[in-house]
Amino acid sequence: MPAAVDAERLLQLVTEIFRVCTMNAQDAHLLADTLVDADLSGVHSHGVLRVPEYVEKLTAKGVNPQGRPRVVSGRGACQVVDGDNSMGQIGMHFAMKSAIAAAHEHGVGIVAIRGSNHSGAMAYYARLAVEADMIGWATTNALPTMAPWGGVERLLGINPLGLGVPADAEPPILYDAAFSGSSHGKIRIHQQKGEPLPEGWALDSQGQPTTDPALALEGLLQPIGAFKGAGLAMMMGILSSMLSGAAYGTELGDMEAGPTAGSDGHFVMAIDVSAFEDVTRFKTRVDAAIRQVRDCRRGQGMPQPQAPGGIEHERRVRYRAEGIPLNAVTLRDLAVTAQRLQVEVPTAWVTH
Repeated sequence: MPAAVDAERLLQLVTEIFRVCTMNAQDAHLLADTLVDADLSGVHSHGVLRVPEYVEKLTAKGVNPQGRPRVVSGRGACQVVDGDNSMGQIGMHFAMKSAIAAAHEHGVGIVAIRGSNHSGAMAYYARLAVEADMIGWATTNALPTMAPWGGVERLLGINPLGLGVPADAEPPILYDAAFSGSSHGKIRIHQQKGEPLPEGWALDSQGQPTTDPALALEGLLQPIGAFKGAGLAMMMGILSSMLSGAAYGTELGDMEAGPTAGSDGHFVMAIDVSAFEDVTRFKTRVDAAIRQVRDCRRGQGMPQPQAPGGIEHERRVRYRAEGIPLNAVTLRDLAVTAQRLQVEVPTAWVTH
């Protein structure tokens, strides 16, 4: 049974862990917030599970704890940002804020990022645009863990895409998904729990279907929709790397050796709704579209339909009130990491 952890105390702990890793207070809080936000949404593969991994990167100086992303080139609505080998969340946040500023002036802002690292859940950055009454797009490249459809070589990353659309009375639409049936983070959670994987998620190193998490981590992830998902993953990889000069595909490194520090690339876009349509009218129509999906007649044995982000919104409300459910392994790893860095664990952070 997972323990329920108070979100604010968890944020406090993780922020202090990153601050001890010589990040400034603002960046430490931002990085911690992206992880806790993912856990609040129930996306635990991109939550505080990542803290020990990130601490290792920061303390080994594979990542620049004081990295300062900056715009290095651009024209009009388009910019290239160098992440200065900072944590990917720092570069992505800077890039989306830059895209939003450009969209206020030009109607759209498009930013490609290089010199970055793992950046977490894409919905976090898409939501930044939504909060400015804009449509948000955020994608990233990733270590190759998939083969092209029909192949058995790791050539493609799962290269997730986050999209956000503002609404009025309803929660915004927030789509965030990789182009594989799962991610290594989710597979690690199944491994921690001792649970088999759903069929169709992964292949072993010989290209045979497997439900064993250990074999899956050594093998290949399966693209969603066969060649369609593999094709979209390739497109997201190109957008995230070749516009900015970041590494693409196998240039990033491999799962055994890990990524080359500062080689990740990302791509974000903000579209100002007011450049096209009255914002209130647009958001009212989005509300209607969301309710239409939610009111759809449910199939036998199926969950109630929801627009993208609807389930995550419900979790956020519940987990804010009741605590975030975290498994024992994640809690143990957090406590061990905090102890190693001489960071005090907040009192009463586990509510039950």
